[in-house]
Amino acid sequence: MTTTPDRSARSTPTGTPDWWIYQGTGRPIDGRLLDVLPPPPPWRAFTGGPVQEPPPEDREDTTRRIGTPSLTALLGQDPRTVEMVNAALYLRRPLLVTGRPGTGKSSLAYRIAHELGLGRVLRWPITTRTTLAGGLYQYDAIGRVQAASLRSADREDGPDIGEYIRLGPLGTALLPYESPRVLLIDELDKSDIDLPNDLLSVLEDGEFQIPELARVASRTPEVGVFTADPHWQATVSMGDVRCRAFPVVVITSNGEREFPPAFLRRCVRLELSPPDVDQLAAIVAAQFPAAGNGADAGALVREFIERSAAMGTLPVDHLLNALYLATSGAQTDDESWTRLVDALWRRLSEPLA
Repeated sequence: MTTTPDRSARSTPTGTPDWWIYQGTGRPIDGRLLDVLPPPPPWRAFTGGPVQEPPPEDREDTTRRIGTPSLTALLGQDPRTVEMVNAALYLRRPLLVTGRPGTGKSSLAYRIAHELGLGRVLRWPITTRTTLAGGLYQYDAIGRVQAASLRSADREDGPDIGEYIRLGPLGTALLPYESPRVLLIDELDKSDIDLPNDLLSVLEDGEFQIPELARVASRTPEVGVFTADPHWQATVSMGDVRCRAFPVVVITSNGEREFPPAFLRRCVRLELSPPDVDQLAAIVAAQFPAAGNGADAGALVREFIERSAAMGTLPVDHLLNALYLATSGAQTDDESWTRLVDALWRRLSEPLA
């Protein structure tokens, strides 16, 4: 019998809807996500096994992406973003996040993982050469043949096939974990035209097969393979990888292309707007706590907003680059600083003079 987790004891900020699990505050929730997340809809329930143990959070990677945990709490998120994240959590659907470069699309995955205690983020960067197969797994057949040829001829046992299989980020995310992993599919709009359609069945079914392992399943039903987590292995049963908790999939797009309707139908969609003055100030405070309230920092934020309004939205990392130079000793009150800022804050499409 499936029971709904008791969330009555969970503390939530005043005015926050009770059904929100992800709050967007940057502060980790108390306990486990499974203690507060309701069961999935019947059509999104999965029962894969054997249950795998996930690696812990990569604190260094998280800090690099979103700042230190204590300072991340300063970066509040707008209710629309938090609402869509929670909808994706409840429905076990991918979250398709669109917006201009520098609006925080990729960092959203790290914020979700940190706040919900979901461990290390699996990142799958997409290029024009990316294929579904590469995201699922890779099999080093040549390496296995070479290893077999080095063994003595009188030995019947060959090299363990699991030593030559490594799951990709998508394949690792679909392992049967008790709690969901967070998978960032970064810049899907850069992909070959077929990849969004190729993803449909995998994201819908939450499973895939490794034919190389299925062929030996009668002799070796369970095989240990490498994963996209460094120095971490997992067990695959009968050649099938089937999720238990559907991963929190964050798919980012800069809006450079349209996706097929069938793909969009399976996603919860969110468009991020460029940060306003308060959000920029919070970002500056998180990344540069010693200079966040300084006069130079405030002046740079105001100038950045003015230029964005005049030239089109500039990526936030351009502001952070200028602030880093300003806090590293660069003189901000002479003509050379003006030239430097002009170069740093050039529009991405603007040719060099």
